[in-house]
Amino acid sequence: MGCVSSSSTSSPRLCKRTPGYEDPAVLAAETSFTVNEVEALFELYKKLSFSIYRDGLIHKEQFRLALFGDSKGADLFADRVFDLFDLKRNGVIEFGEFVRSLSVFHPKAPVSDKTAFAFKLYDLRGTGYIEKEEIREMVMAILDEANLRLSDFAVEEIIDNTFNQADSNGDGMIDPKEWEEFVKKNPACLRNMSLPYLEDITTAFPSFVMYSRVEDCSGLK
Repeated sequence: MGCVSSSSTSSPRLCKRTPGYEDPAVLAAETSFTVNEVEALFELYKKLSFSIYRDGLIHKEQFRLALFGDSKGADLFADRVFDLFDLKRNGVIEFGEFVRSLSVFHPKAPVSDKTAFAFKLYDLRGTGYIEKEEIREMVMAILDEANLRLSDFAVEEIIDNTFNQADSNGDGMIDPKEWEEFVKKNPACLRNMSLPYLEDITTAFPSFVMYSRVEDCSGLK
């Protein structure tokens, strides 16, 4: 996977020296991926990072395009996941951040890592606690993205039941320990925290790659 220069008649290619590129062996040692899997993720990263902007970085619009096939409009869920992937908090996702963050979703990743990531996902304000309004905002966003229409009563019942179960000490906030205990009793909360395709990434890219509007660079070594 080398660096190929661009021309006026072809799409620019991503170079190993792109911002945030890290040695696959280093990333494999720090994540749940093997070296071969990290190299396959680099091919996926190339596709995503050139789907709209062509600077070798994943911007929020490209992230939305990859997840939902639509780069426009705000989406709380997609934006929140993007913010958690953006470890450097600089508005883009670099290759190292991409691999480290995706590692949490590897089926072999520790449950503790998945639990912590899910907690951060709901902790919208970054306070270290989950408040009821944050649960409400995320539930509404997930239902909207799934095109599920429930009555206001049904939605509030879901929110109340979830929050009351998790807030075991009744102080109006869910702390990390309470969340951990809640997840243990309700493992379905982490169902979407494991992506099976990540174990097969060396043989097949996930379906969302079809949204990438860029030439396939996989033949360039």
